[in-house]
Amino acid sequence: MAGMFILAAIACAIAMFFITEPSAAIPEKGLYVVVREGAGAALVGRDLEGSGAIRSRLAFQILARLRGVESALKSGTYLVKPGMGTWQVLDLVVSGKQALVRVTIPEGYTLSQTAAVLEKYGICKASDFKAIAGDAGFIAGLSIKAASLEGYLFPDTYYFPPQFDAKEAATMMVEAFRAKLKAAIPEAGLLSGEELQEKVILASIIEREYRVPAEAPLMASVFYNRLRIRMALQSCATVVYVITEKLGKPHPEVIYDRDLAIPDDYNTYSHRGLPPGPICSPGLTALGAVFHPAATKYLYFRLIDAKAGTHHFSETLEEHNEATALVVKRVGGQ
Repeated sequence: MAGMFILAAIACAIAMFFITEPSAAIPEKGLYVVVREGAGAALVGRDLEGSGAIRSRLAFQILARLRGVESALKSGTYLVKPGMGTWQVLDLVVSGKQALVRVTIPEGYTLSQTAAVLEKYGICKASDFKAIAGDAGFIAGLSIKAASLEGYLFPDTYYFPPQFDAKEAATMMVEAFRAKLKAAIPEAGLLSGEELQEKVILASIIEREYRVPAEAPLMASVFYNRLRIRMALQSCATVVYVITEKLGKPHPEVIYDRDLAIPDDYNTYSHRGLPPGPICSPGLTALGAVFHPAATKYLYFRLIDAKAGTHHFSETLEEHNEATALVVKRVGGQ
């Protein structure tokens, strides 16, 4: 009889060890684990044991059954911290309190810049994000009339789970674009997909040109006036896009005549009309400007105060030529 009690005591001690003692495989910075959608306690326990988050899948499964939470495990990404035993890990998965990473995408960032930020913060691989952002079927499923999600990845602060699916991240950013646009500019919802694409293209150009918000509607008027008379938009921002995004070269400090002559559809010096697509993700200031441009006869603008970011606007080429030299707008303080 005494032997049975001893064996029972040993069994309890072993069980308590596996339930309460944290796994030695958890690093000091913690361990991210993923609980799959629809996974039961057995599968979750196996995944957690395999990742080193817990010592025993069996202990996890038994504990979940004893507590009656086998069907209460929530999918998502969790951060298992050092010192957390199986009990605490189970509590974490039942709570649904996922580990989220704060990521800010600045206004004017391109698709490739956005992808790089997501990879930097461990959200998803840049290559995966760029691939899905150019996937025709995925884009069509989002009801966007474009060849790429360039321009529709709204610049904002997001909270993503680490090791997130690139498709889900892109979907969140497009949904943010639609929600913000609807709230700020309700009439945008009346446009067709093609009409919205034209607005986003022009807004992306303005985003990379303006520095002072009050000047954005003035720039919009300049570009609309040029489009109306079939004059080339002649935006330095589109040339920079060609240099950095199409040719893969560093951001130029100065634009030269040879740059203005680069034969590319995105170069609005060498091609009339709008470029084939947006050149960045515009914020609400630029988007608002294309929907509500100023009423002017301006055809030109040029930066006159690099520190203040102010421009000189003019109706004639003669007046325009009196302004100072071209200055390339930088993005995000770069």
